[in-house]
Order: sequence, then C-alpha cells, then structure tokens
Amino acid sequence: MIVLGLTGGIGSGKSTVARHFGALGVHWVDADDVAREVVEPGKPALAAIADHFGQEILTSEGALDRARLRQIVFEQPEQRAWLESLLHPIIREELIRQLHPADYTLPYVLLVSPLLLETDQHKLTERVLVVDVPEEVQIERTMARDTNSREQVERIIAAQLPRNHRTAKANAVIDNNQPAEKVAAEVRALHERFMVDFG
Repeated sequence: MIVLGLTGGIGSGKSTVARHFGALGVHWVDADDVAREVVEPGKPALAAIADHFGQEILTSEGALDRARLRQIVFEQPEQRAWLESLLHPIIREELIRQLHPADYTLPYVLLVSPLLLETDQHKLTERVLVVDVPEEVQIERTMARDTNSREQVERIIAAQLPRNHRTAKANAVIDNNQPAEKVAAEVRALHERFMVDFG
C-alpha cells in the first residue's frame, strides 16, 4: 500500500482537500484525530499521563485536561520531552494500523498531518502533497475558524515549517486559494495520476 502524506500550514485547508480525495474513494487518516484517540478515557496512554502528572491533569469526567497539559509542557521542556517520548510511538503504531484498512482496493491511502515534515511521520510516506495558501489567507481562515487573535495565529505559523520550505519538499502542491470546483478538479487530476503511477 502506497502512503501519500498530505500536509500544509494551519488554515490551509488540509481537511477540505482530504475530503475531496475521500469523495473519490481514497482512504485517509488524520494524525490529529489519532493523537486525540490514543488519550481517550480507558486508554493506557491516558493512565500513564495521569500517573506522571497527577490526577489533576484529568477533568471531572476523567478526560484529559488538554489546556492544563499544554500549559505544563509549554512551560517545562523536559515534561514536553517526556510526553512526546510516551505518545509518539503509540501514535505512530496506531497510524500504521489505520492506514491499512481491510477490503480496500485503491493502490494508495493518505496520511493527513499538520506536522508531517516537522516530525518523523514523513518516513511513513512515499510522496508529499502540500496544500498551500498565502500566509494572510491562513491567518484570516484560522481567526474565523478558531476565534484566535491575529497574534496567536501568527505565533502558530512562526512555529511551523516556513511556507517556502514546505513547498520545496513537496512532490505536488495543491493551490487551495481558488474556487472550490478548481481545487476539486486539481485533486481529481492528481488522483488520476496516482492511479496510473501506483495502479
């Protein structure tokens, strides 16, 4: 099974592009979803986090208090390193499992990840597709979607791989700053190419 990586900066529209591929029958897995799934109540990773940080890292419902955990690891780099050493192998294993569905007949699947190129997740992929929009569009879309301030969004963008570095590593770039039907047509053309390349 060929795994293609789909990435892009915050607000670039990765999920929208993934849904276009999905409409063509392509199986896709979102690394953000998997990262949330592995720390759900009842999962071993959540128990390990609660053992390490204490029960106050859990909400009254027994779920992970993400805001509290984010604050701790932001202020204490050694705690962030501990958390990553726990979660990254678990997330990787679950990604690999979900990327190989039973009874799937297409020759490729998509791994959708905002940090594909910043982490070793790109090692799971054969090619990299980058969803690209101008930085100002990223800022506007993210502010509208997440009700974040411009400063917050600019900080997130600054922490991600620079746009020109990301596109330089791409095997294909999808321009998501155009009408939806043109984006869909671009995806369709790529899909047809991949079906020939990998079929």
